Amino acid sequence: MSPFADSETAEIKKCPASIPLRLLLSRLEEKAGHLTKARSVLEKGRLKNPQCPELWLEAIRIEVRGGKQNIAMTLMAKAMQECPNSGILWAEAIFLAPRPQRKSRSVDALKKCEHDPHVLLAVAKLFWAEHKTSKCKEWLARAVKIDPDFGDAWAYKYRFELQHGTEEQQEAILKSCIKTEPRHGEMWCLVSKNIKNWRQHTDELLPIVAKTLTPPV
Repeated sequence: MSPFADSETAEIKKCPASIPLRLLLSRLEEKAGHLTKARSVLEKGRLKNPQCPELWLEAIRIEVRGGKQNIAMTLMAKAMQECPNSGILWAEAIFLAPRPQRKSRSVDALKKCEHDPHVLLAVAKLFWAEHKTSKCKEWLARAVKIDPDFGDAWAYKYRFELQHGTEEQQEAILKSCIKTEPRHGEMWCLVSKNIKNWRQHTDELLPIVAKTLTPPV
């Protein structure tokens, strides 16, 4: 185990219910190639924090990154039983499903979480992958409208216009995002909370986050 992992293990002993510490330690163990330890960290975390979608999501993604799709699907089913109304899990479930089943999965997701920005963004990405640009734009607009603080939706919206829109459309999104100043979102926070970007403002962060995103397929 690395010194960083040792440090995080010590901190978890002090704060065993801390979700961010569990996630960080799990990622450190995974990066070091210790997948069994990474899984154990998350499993213990779920015992301390029942019905925690973030810990379930990370466990699912570990298996996806390891090429164990069947195990990921099994974990998703268990996660859905424990957190049936979690937007982040439903959003993940759409793209975890085989391509022919994604549309029906998105319908199920909307029935459960029709006002969740993660689900709305996932539906937009589904239309993007299907090259239905007008539908994609519509759902991206819904996502930023329902939760203007959700930086990931702004970043995907900007990334979409970089690929399909005009300079005027890109500028309009940038100005709207600057006015809103989003603060949350998985991808947004990975960039905004990176020490390299501590002086960056929204007008600089949005293009950086957008560049990290891969168009869905």
